[in-house]
Amino acid sequence: MRTALRIARVVNIAAALLATNVVSAQTTYRWSDPKTGVPVISDRPPPPGTARVVINEGPSIADSQRLPYATRRASEKFPVVLYTSAGCGACQQARELLNRRGVPFSESVITSQDELSELGRQLGGNAVLPSVSVGHQNATGFVAGSWNELLDFAGYPSSAPYGFKPSGSAAEER
Repeated sequence: MRTALRIARVVNIAAALLATNVVSAQTTYRWSDPKTGVPVISDRPPPPGTARVVINEGPSIADSQRLPYATRRASEKFPVVLYTSAGCGACQQARELLNRRGVPFSESVITSQDELSELGRQLGGNAVLPSVSVGHQNATGFVAGSWNELLDFAGYPSSAPYGFKPSGSAAEER
């Protein structure tokens, strides 16, 4: 009997913890009450016509992967953007390097010469694809050693944690 009660308590506690995770993933709304000026934060949408509503959709996909602390800190301070083009073999290698290290990144696919020229201006020189931006540091052309140095300096771990799900276009193709 006591064992059954203990099991029931554990199940209830687990269910409560799971429920709090579900609640924290809900959409929240923030606005100022037009009559009083008091800030309002709610899980219900504001009245129609309310100005300056901030909507929080909950945690992103990267957050839901439960990134290790070091990776999460590095990605907050030094976000990674990968610049690629379609059908680029070196771009695939660059994607694989980032995924092997477990680096969360966003990918920008360059489709025209004008976009490539703009990227060159943005990165401060001639852009060669693939290129990467790690915080305010950039590398153009794929050279694994220099990319790894950038990622090491930013504090990214040298390998992905067990069970990591890759980012970027390559992950979407699978």
